Amino acid sequence: MFHQIKIAALRAQDTIVGDAIGAVALMVTLVAALYLPGLV
Repeated sequence: MFHQIKIAALRAQDTIVGDAIGAVALMVTLVAALYLPGLV
């Protein structure tokens, strides 16, 4: 089973990086949206 996970991770390495960048962008947007009402 570990071997299958390892192979899948190696095949999807480019998409994993892109997904991580997207997740970080969503979190930054969420935090900014939560702080925005306090600034006005």
